[in-house]
Amino acid sequence: MPQAADDWLGRARARVEAVPLGPDVRQVGYVLTAGDGIASISGLPDARLDELLRFEHGQTGFVQSLERDRLSCVLLDDPDGVEAGNQVQRTGEIVRVPVGVALLGRVVDPLGRPLDGGPAIQAARLDPVERPAPAIIERDLVVHPVQTGILVIDAMFAIGRGQRELILGDRSTGKTSVAVDTIINQRDSDLVCVYVAVGQKSSTIARVIDAVRRHGAIERCIFVVASPASSPGLQWIAPFAGFSIAEFFRDQGGHALIVIDDLTKHAATHREIALLSGQPPGREAYPGDVFFVHSRLLERAGRLSPQKGGGTLTALPIAETDAGNISAYIPTNLISITDGQLVLSSKLFAEGQKPAIDVGTSVSRVGGKTQARVLRSATGTMRLDYSQFVELEMFTRFGEQPEPRVKAQIERGRRMRALLIQPQYQPLRVVEQVALTMSLAAGLFDDAALDQISRIKAALPEWLGREAPDVVKSVEESGLLDEAARAGLLDAIRRLVAHIEGAGA
Repeated sequence: MPQAADDWLGRARARVEAVPLGPDVRQVGYVLTAGDGIASISGLPDARLDELLRFEHGQTGFVQSLERDRLSCVLLDDPDGVEAGNQVQRTGEIVRVPVGVALLGRVVDPLGRPLDGGPAIQAARLDPVERPAPAIIERDLVVHPVQTGILVIDAMFAIGRGQRELILGDRSTGKTSVAVDTIINQRDSDLVCVYVAVGQKSSTIARVIDAVRRHGAIERCIFVVASPASSPGLQWIAPFAGFSIAEFFRDQGGHALIVIDDLTKHAATHREIALLSGQPPGREAYPGDVFFVHSRLLERAGRLSPQKGGGTLTALPIAETDAGNISAYIPTNLISITDGQLVLSSKLFAEGQKPAIDVGTSVSRVGGKTQARVLRSATGTMRLDYSQFVELEMFTRFGEQPEPRVKAQIERGRRMRALLIQPQYQPLRVVEQVALTMSLAAGLFDDAALDQISRIKAALPEWLGREAPDVVKSVEESGLLDEAARAGLLDAIRRLVAHIEGAGA
């Protein structure tokens, strides 16, 4: 027993001697004013932009702007308890978020704190929410497709891995539905999906999570949620945190898809923070750096070079328009930053054309270079044909009787439009899209009634699996469409049309 006591005393003496002696200097600031998620602080002359500060009751915030005698801090926690006179200390750190495979299947806030009632996240590491975008020399060409499973997109506006494609439209036109269907279609791919909700209603977020759980692979999805009840600071960092989480998988040589729903609300939050912290307003009261905020965010998407692992990060930001005005300030900013846009029309939505993508104003600036070769060979001039049909149909509304050739073109265009209508949560495989577009071009649907098109599409997956399994397997494995496969698919569709017509009779 005395020997044990001596050992304990020796260990204690060694620990005491190892403690460095000297003054412990800390900068302490004080809250001047606090309100609306913003605190004005004095007494921290060495604080840096974006540095994390800690208040005396445990709340945290980051430095948003610096002035000569004070700084503005955006709170990341509940502002209750933060009041004038409270002490504030520097941490020397910046805002970080946990990243790693432990986040898969989880619902977290922008700081990585669980919102799904599960255990705390065992992160691989903590990464800054603000990270520089890859340099040009570190990037490679975008050449591989992201299959959305939505025929109108995959056939006309193909999206590539590493691309930034804006989803734009009025309220309640199906913007989130397009993004969710894209996430669901990755259930059999190697893409990890990150869904970032900025200021969305809790009911909307719950529907998204439930849809992915029922129809997709939720074990390869991550949900980052900043609800309207969250502090403006959390809503502001949410997209940046989502990118950092997705970049972990990209940097490992994997592939990730991030959906930001939506950047219009993020811009409004940025405007709110800027005005409350005294920044001068610009166009539509937005601060002058709102373009820079979104550009430095979206530039983080891309495909890395083989020397950097060859991973990709694809971004699908969502923005809301007012009365279809895509020339407003935030939409035009985002259009100029991204590599294309899918514009959803409230008129088409009201007419039952869902997804309500306006073919005339939508574009993918990478598009054909990334489209699956087998699908590219099948679609041909589909987009041009559809655009011509829309114009011809408009002219016929004046009462003119078109000549037979034009009338046949209009009838085929109507069947094309019916073919592009797709119910939610029902993505199509590439071989099914190929079969439909190729059959349309071959005229197999010319004699079918419009109401039979939807029945043909609904029966197609099971029919191909039963009637042409070898052809389906050949196309999926090779990614090519030879003459034998083309003939086999056309024959299967021809028999399916006859079967549907016979059943209808």
